[in-house]
Amino acid sequence: MPEDTAAMEVPASASADANLGPAATPPLTPPSHERHSGLIWLIAAAFFMQALDSTIVNTAIPAMAEALRVTPLGMRTALTSYVLTLAIFIPASPWLCDRFGTRRVFAAAIAVFTIGSLLCGMAQTLPQLVGARVLQGFGGAALMPVGRYVLVRSIDKRDFVYSMSTVATVGLLGSVLGPLLGGALAQFTSWRLIFLINVPFGIIGFWLNQRHMPDYRLERANRFDLVGFLLFAAASAMLLTAAELASDDHGQWLQIGLSSLLAVLIGGIYVWHSRRTPHPVADLSLLRIRNVWVALAGNLFTRLGVSGMFLLLVLFLQVGCGWSPLMAGLMMVPQAVGSISAKWAINKLLGHYGYRRLLLGNTMIVAVLLASFALLGKGSPMWLISLMMFIYGSFMGLQYTAMNTLIYHDLDIKHASMASSMSSTAQYLSMSFGIALASLLMGALLHGHAHEDYVAAFRWTVLLLAVATAAASRVFAQLRPDRP
Repeated sequence: MPEDTAAMEVPASASADANLGPAATPPLTPPSHERHSGLIWLIAAAFFMQALDSTIVNTAIPAMAEALRVTPLGMRTALTSYVLTLAIFIPASPWLCDRFGTRRVFAAAIAVFTIGSLLCGMAQTLPQLVGARVLQGFGGAALMPVGRYVLVRSIDKRDFVYSMSTVATVGLLGSVLGPLLGGALAQFTSWRLIFLINVPFGIIGFWLNQRHMPDYRLERANRFDLVGFLLFAAASAMLLTAAELASDDHGQWLQIGLSSLLAVLIGGIYVWHSRRTPHPVADLSLLRIRNVWVALAGNLFTRLGVSGMFLLLVLFLQVGCGWSPLMAGLMMVPQAVGSISAKWAINKLLGHYGYRRLLLGNTMIVAVLLASFALLGKGSPMWLISLMMFIYGSFMGLQYTAMNTLIYHDLDIKHASMASSMSSTAQYLSMSFGIALASLLMGALLHGHAHEDYVAAFRWTVLLLAVATAAASRVFAQLRPDRP
């Protein structure tokens, strides 16, 4: 996001205050979070909508697969396409705000996300659904970055934590309700309502945007790194294409090798290009900072192991164990609750252990918890699965918060905007590859379509993913010991 605040337009409220004469006594004003309550709830609603959409689809995968006449594992493309689109377009959001203003960009993001949701609900085939999910991702890519930026510009520092906590809590509420609501809609109504439910939220958000969203922009925006953006998007798409082809039953090894080679080649060209442009879409020079490259690499390897768990658990519970969509969705709620409940402890734990020791130990605990799911079977009691999900979610909440804040530790504030964009991009990229990896492993280990086959494939897959997660601890070992 823009750093040269002197070059930005001044909000209308600030202009009005400037008209006060020197003798005028300024009236007592309420705290900034009260004056901007409409803005806070607008951004919270956008976060809720995106968090809900990111989780609500998972429990409806079997129902959607049956309606679209594909296998449940074949639905992975509908998940990865959305997440990959988020990763690709997030780096463009700072420039779009600089060039067109936050109000227009946020309005366009809501409109595109809503239209994409409508088209998802109307899709008749998997390719149609994937295309609509890409459109959804294009709109969703600007919601969170623009929302965070506007809060930073509008809310006083002393009120910012309170405001951001309100927004984050509402977003986490979407993560809690998503799996349960998705299961209920798929079981009692239609999976199409999972997407159509976004339409009224989008209409309300569009109206609130016109009333409460300030319009920040630069008078002269930097030139957008279009070449770098296209190179980055092409390399990411080629990598995911290789993963998708590897997950296919036909084993198209020539195409897999060609896609992988193109991804590496295009990625190398981007590295060369980024060193020669003054404002690259991703500033790779930040990787010289130890905390930055460890945070990005640790995020990548950790999420490769854990990002596919939602899909695996849904297939295990619904297809392997014969549970209803509602009951499977209910089992996802303890993980979200555990993640929320663990956040209160992160500051104390970081203060006591520091980033290095906390991430080393917590990553290994997550890997062990992931492997413990291999002990589950068709007759496992509901209370046991709920307890395991809660504990797993608690340690994952610690892991995500520590990884996501590590990149800002000891970082110069002038690099915070670029670091935020690179961190969000890395998170969504690794999530898309994690879903693809989980699907690839389970597809390779699935030797039939009976219930027992899905249970056996699930067990071996989580064991292999646990090994991949444990390997991430080697990345965090590169951190310097924290100063006492």
